[in-house]
Amino acid sequence: MHRPNDANWDDLRFVLAVADTGTVSAAARRLGVNHATVLRRIAAFEAATGAVLFDRSATGYAVPPDRVRVIDAARDAAQAMAAVAQSLQAVAPGDQPVRVTSTDTFCLAVLPVILALAPPDLPGVDLICANGHLDLGHSGADLTVRPALRLSADLAGDQAGVLGFAVYAARGCRDVWLALGGVLGRTVAADWMQAQGGATAAGADSFLVLQELAARGLGRAILPAVLGDADARLTRVPGLPALPTVPIWIAGAANRPDSPRVARVRQALVAGLQDMRARLAG
Repeated sequence: MHRPNDANWDDLRFVLAVADTGTVSAAARRLGVNHATVLRRIAAFEAATGAVLFDRSATGYAVPPDRVRVIDAARDAAQAMAAVAQSLQAVAPGDQPVRVTSTDTFCLAVLPVILALAPPDLPGVDLICANGHLDLGHSGADLTVRPALRLSADLAGDQAGVLGFAVYAARGCRDVWLALGGVLGRTVAADWMQAQGGATAAGADSFLVLQELAARGLGRAILPAVLGDADARLTRVPGLPALPTVPIWIAGAANRPDSPRVARVRQALVAGLQDMRARLAG
């Protein structure tokens, strides 16, 4: 006989991500895991509880009417667990680092600059590098610094700047574009590049890797200006249509208010991004 106590309650975040997004692939992107992990965790939860939570079809996963109450209860349970985590954080030792997740571009070229200039009494900061969206409630992160057109429903925060792009190439490079793969292939930068047409060479799912490929002459790349402008091996390609910009957000979990330590780090990051706004905008 199946009993609810047999379930791994950490699987709830996978259940809710699929219920919210409607597809396994979208849930995987939200959680920062691969497709197979989501399938495995959903299957494990259903096996442990003896309940089939979703109607599967070629278009995605739907919650049948008689399972809506189950999903609502799962959401309540997830919020309760987040509240427990928040309470534990409040009584944690005072020197616990504030965990900040961001993209590899920001973790390398932006946040270390800001932290180096921050007041010496700023709480310690641990950086978590992840190009995909992470669920802050379950990743252990307190804040995210994220370039995106908009925040997802599970986040709450403010715009702290704009990220500008330009096209860069090394002297004598090949007459091809370097492709934006993975999560970068679903960005406004990828949409702009596709609209330009032209041959495409192998690329990468990281702007840092694309920067290095371009610097080695393998093709021209669209890059955040904060990366490309600082690389003496690259020059901007002139005569192109206006390139996109993307808002930069600093956000935390929507259902979790900042602790005083997190609030101080958030304020320092906002101030630092505003000081770098010209470099970031390009």
